[in-house]
Amino acid sequence: MTAREDGLVTLFEIAQLIVRIALAVVFVAMGALHFVPGPSRGMAAMVPPALRVVRPSILVAFTGLCELAGGVGLLIPATRVAAAICLAVFLIAVFPANAYAAGKTDRFGVFATPLVPRAILQVVLIALCVFCAL
Repeated sequence: MTAREDGLVTLFEIAQLIVRIALAVVFVAMGALHFVPGPSRGMAAMVPPALRVVRPSILVAFTGLCELAGGVGLLIPATRVAAAICLAVFLIAVFPANAYAAGKTDRFGVFATPLVPRAILQVVLIALCVFCAL
């Protein structure tokens, strides 16, 4: 956030800061869950068969690191634009796993968000990441 010549910041900049902080909290919290045994097993089970060329637990750890790095990156002025763009791409990349798990609550529990709400959530998160990158 940069001050204008008169020393004031705009409402747009304040909104960006609030969204950046909120997204950072969400991504760091979700990234940390990738390293908690119960949730990480559930996430590994969500990896679609076509993506199992790498052990699912490795993919879960990698995506957790991506979320942690992206969340922290949103808070660092020098990296916030790159982090926001990378997180938007990340959200697109992980969507197949979410689509695979959609509606299968008997198998994936709380991670099995129905497809339409999950797709809407992904689009909103992507839009917020783009907003942070402006």
